[in-house]
Amino acid sequence: MKFYNREKELAALEKVRRTAFSNHSQMTVLTGRRRIGKTSLIFKSCEGTPTVYLFVSRSNEADLCMRFTAEVRQSLDVYVPDFTSFSEMFRFLMDLGKRMQFNLLIDEFQEFYYINPEIYSLMQDTWDRYRKESHVNLIVSGSVYTLMNRIFRDAKEPLYGRADSIVKLFPFTTPVLKEILADHKPEYTKDDLLALYTFTGGVPKYIEQFMDNGCTDMESMVDFMLQPESSFLTEGQALLIQEFGKKYGNYFSILSAISNGRNTLPEMEAALGGISLGGQLKRLEEDYNLVKKKRPILSKESSQSVRYEVSDMFLRFWFRYFIKHQSYIEIQNYERLANIIKDDYPTFSGLALEMYFRQRMMESKDFAEIGSWWQRKNNKEQHEIDIIGLYAEDKRALVAEVKRQAKNFKPELFAQKVEAIRKKVLFNYEIESRLFTMDDM
Repeated sequence: MKFYNREKELAALEKVRRTAFSNHSQMTVLTGRRRIGKTSLIFKSCEGTPTVYLFVSRSNEADLCMRFTAEVRQSLDVYVPDFTSFSEMFRFLMDLGKRMQFNLLIDEFQEFYYINPEIYSLMQDTWDRYRKESHVNLIVSGSVYTLMNRIFRDAKEPLYGRADSIVKLFPFTTPVLKEILADHKPEYTKDDLLALYTFTGGVPKYIEQFMDNGCTDMESMVDFMLQPESSFLTEGQALLIQEFGKKYGNYFSILSAISNGRNTLPEMEAALGGISLGGQLKRLEEDYNLVKKKRPILSKESSQSVRYEVSDMFLRFWFRYFIKHQSYIEIQNYERLANIIKDDYPTFSGLALEMYFRQRMMESKDFAEIGSWWQRKNNKEQHEIDIIGLYAEDKRALVAEVKRQAKNFKPELFAQKVEAIRKKVLFNYEIESRLFTMDDM
């Protein structure tokens, strides 16, 4: 699959590189979840310029330096002494930057934390002493959000404040999804587009795997994910163990519960045997950015009407099917699991369709706040509204119902809901009511 999007990020990286080569060394930190396209972006930004790429695998430091030495020699065609410590090699590279201009890319930078955490303080010393006299465009990237955040944003860490810029990559936008699908299937349907969004959430690597294997509709995507050697079978586990380490059990159970509709704290605690989950939910939200806390729009922070949702579309799908039906994967009954996903697709993709329209509204930049609204009465949900957007410019609100097909829409019931929210919270707003269906994608 060709390189798509990232024009703003490429422009920013190019500007930094020009500064590094013409003025003095610059340090850029690139973060984002696994498979988001960090490495592809880095290489694209460095095309046509001298580049050293170092991938930090979790191994012995001396062995790592031996591989790095060979890479530097080949990439820059210079003599490089044999090093056993990365801090010495980094000092050599920064000194080399006094005589030549080059990009230095260090991928999975957070892995040094497990190899030798002193590397960060030694790098800080070298960077502070050499950066003004050298011309190295240093780009470090990492997939483990919590560690990368700690390394560069925690005031107690040695590299705090050293990055000239920090760039976080996000999934592709909805227009880019349309562009990609149109390139691979000009006659694609709205259901094809929804399937691509539902199963990937816009994550480039997953999209690339589908497109490169000719999977452009729901059924072929499901069948591709459920092959015996498919990376999708273990992708969610690999992504989260990378973040959580060995203590992932309760976090997995919480994400699984939310993905399967138990999205309030009491429901989750009941499902997990009555244990207290407040602290772990707080970490999932604030430290890992994997769940979002939702309250009815315009409600107070103290409101007890709280729901949680998994913020990553792919993980939402993976926990709903791959973890819930793990037994089918273990006995390699992939056909049975594929049938379960396909049969449930109209329901699950209906939830994804709501997220799609929310994302579209966010991308429009027209709104100051986007959320939903619900009202509880006698412990039952009443008058639930899928999407509410408060316009940025004036006292106007968009109130929307989302249905896969217009025939399932009940105008009278929706009108009652709109009137209920008008009386409760939107009494000062001019309300625009809409029905969003797949035809509006």
